[in-house]
Amino acid sequence: MQTITEKILRLFAGFSTDTVNAIDKLPQSGSERHYYRLHTGSGSYIATYGDNAKENDTFIYFSRHFAGKGLNVPVIHAADTEAGIYIQEDFGDFSLLSRLESEGFTPAVYGLFKQSLQQLARLQITGDEGLDYSKCLTSTEFGKQAIMADLLYFKYYFLDALRRPYDKQKLIDDFEALSTYLAHTEYKYFMFRDFQSRNIMVRPEGSIHFIDYQGGMKGAPQYDAASLLWQAKANLPDTWKQQLLEDYMDAFEQIIGQPVDRAVFRSQYNGYVLIRLLQVLGAYGFRGLFERKAHFLTSIPLALSNLQWFSNNQSIGIVLPAFKKVIDLCVSEEVIQSFTPIRATPDTPLVVKVSSFSYKKNGYPADETDNGGGFVFDCRGILNPGRFDEYKQLTGRDKPVKDFLEQRTRMPEFLNNIYNTVDITVEDYIKRGFKSLMINFGCTGGQHRSVYAADAVVRHLRNKYNVKMTLEHIAQDIYETKYLNTTG
Repeated sequence: MQTITEKILRLFAGFSTDTVNAIDKLPQSGSERHYYRLHTGSGSYIATYGDNAKENDTFIYFSRHFAGKGLNVPVIHAADTEAGIYIQEDFGDFSLLSRLESEGFTPAVYGLFKQSLQQLARLQITGDEGLDYSKCLTSTEFGKQAIMADLLYFKYYFLDALRRPYDKQKLIDDFEALSTYLAHTEYKYFMFRDFQSRNIMVRPEGSIHFIDYQGGMKGAPQYDAASLLWQAKANLPDTWKQQLLEDYMDAFEQIIGQPVDRAVFRSQYNGYVLIRLLQVLGAYGFRGLFERKAHFLTSIPLALSNLQWFSNNQSIGIVLPAFKKVIDLCVSEEVIQSFTPIRATPDTPLVVKVSSFSYKKNGYPADETDNGGGFVFDCRGILNPGRFDEYKQLTGRDKPVKDFLEQRTRMPEFLNNIYNTVDITVEDYIKRGFKSLMINFGCTGGQHRSVYAADAVVRHLRNKYNVKMTLEHIAQDIYETKYLNTTG
């Protein structure tokens, strides 16, 4: 039986005479698709493998339709639908979000957001022409039913998890009214559905390109603009949000060839901002409160702050009393603080010592503190990369080993459980003024699993609590001190 790599090489050879010199497996995102970068003498390509045939077919159809209209999407070079593999144009590694995170709120980054919205308007309007919406992955249109589904997602996975009283029937009635109001929008074109800065790639020369639009359907164009401008991770300044919306409406009017009623357009845009904010909270609630994934829990306070600002400063053009009470509940200081982790200050005495070690070579690290205690986690239940020849000379700090542990083992689940456990102690120790805490990870050789896990916990605690840390990989003879506000 052919491996995925062999199938990719066979598909590549069917459209190109170039020689593939190397294949890198890229980290998985939130989907079940697997990505590979093919390196050749003349450039690089992205190969995608996914076992969801409908999703593959939708992406390929949308891509070919949009590329045929000169829109900024990847060219599909070849596809093997039976194998679930297709090869597409490679736009590189830099997304709009990565540019924002590395450069900050600069005029150049503002220009990239503006260009993204201009190209979005082209994709929505021009891409809609002749598009067969029966090819959509799910629904053909983002109408009342889809809006209601997003609102219920928020209700079940975030609001109900708060365990606070509210009038459920009156809230459902308001959901119905809001869904009806937003479904009757004047404009309906192609809706990207997940238009966020992670899905906008920026090439070195500054051109922008779109990926991951397979969830698209027909719907209100304002939804996509709201998704980008109110993305919690981007956290754009209010002045940027306001001016970029004007830039988007300018581009929209230019393409349709007529002015829009901007007051109505903004009102419906605000409604979709609210829908998007609530849908995000539902996602964070599901991933964080139900699946207990720490990354999503730490994102909740920022999402609530966004919702709080929006509730205090914007109007959606419809009165919804029960809905307003629920929003006020969610953005209350009590609820926001319940999701906001305590943070260490420069005066906090706590130092967390994290170590990796080998059960076989050196055994448990010695505790030189007065208090004793701490944690020792055994990583030997995780599949060992050291069993495979290609990883034997590498460590848990090398990318191939990281990819192996993240994609082929239960390491992510293992670490999420550890985060939930150690967070309780770190928060308590910060509050009580304790000086030291040990967290140790052991595996057979102290080379792969324990090294990776120790590094991951350091990143987690530094990002979440800003606490002083030391890190020691005992079997690897690596010792580091992590001070407040450092990166690494």
